[in-house]
Amino acid sequence: MQFVPSVAAPAHIEGEAYWFAFRGNELLVMHANGKPSVPVGASVTELGVNAADAHYLGAINDKHCFSCELDPDVALPTELTFRNLRSLFFEFDDTLIGVAGRAFQIKEWDRTHRFCGACGARTQMLSSERARKCVQCGLICYPRISPVVMVLVRRGRELLLTRKPGYAPGRYTVVAGFVEAGETLEAAVDRETAEETGVNVENIRYFACQPWPFPHSLVIAFHAQHAGGEVRPDGVELEDARWFDYQHLPDLPEPVHVSRKLIDDAVNNLKRGSDES
Repeated sequence: MQFVPSVAAPAHIEGEAYWFAFRGNELLVMHANGKPSVPVGASVTELGVNAADAHYLGAINDKHCFSCELDPDVALPTELTFRNLRSLFFEFDDTLIGVAGRAFQIKEWDRTHRFCGACGARTQMLSSERARKCVQCGLICYPRISPVVMVLVRRGRELLLTRKPGYAPGRYTVVAGFVEAGETLEAAVDRETAEETGVNVENIRYFACQPWPFPHSLVIAFHAQHAGGEVRPDGVELEDARWFDYQHLPDLPEPVHVSRKLIDDAVNNLKRGSDES
């Protein structure tokens, strides 16, 4: 499947459309052959639910996509149910979960920006771009995106992995944290690694990024080399941090996460004897 994003819906839409309908952070799904799917219909009214303020997202192949918020007390037909969006990351393909995440972020932005943060007046949706404009002072608000840096530090054949309080028992991941105002991504990598683990890094190299709509993060992942410092977990953000030999790693995040892809890439490079990691 291929998704083509757009802000404005065509003047005339024919055929069925995907409806990404939410109740809070839960997505409305149909179950067929034991697998969840996004409801398809000419309108959500045909699906037996009532929805307001639908947002056009674009199209997946020949089907247009809409996002909407449902009433918390909506009565559903028996073939429909709600599923936590996070759980669907393991059951939807990359295209579908990507659009679902986009749909969630847009409806949350719309829900939380009905009034201006500067003067308190109402805002209205613009038709030319994905934005809301204050009817009184003219302030324009765009969907919020919060950048998060993630870094895997390598020291020879060892990888620096960490545990946050409340993380899955026995599971470790990479250093991560939000980018601060006025900070470059590289500076955020330096700061977060030093603050949380006491380790300094060098040779920071971009790996990949992943939208993470819980509620509006964009995770940017990097490789880096150890430049000095002994591991000292801060005891606040982290409950543990340590070096692991790449052949003896602990339980790791699920493959869907960019953190796992980052770790797998480093391990594959080490297996090949590459200096790039």
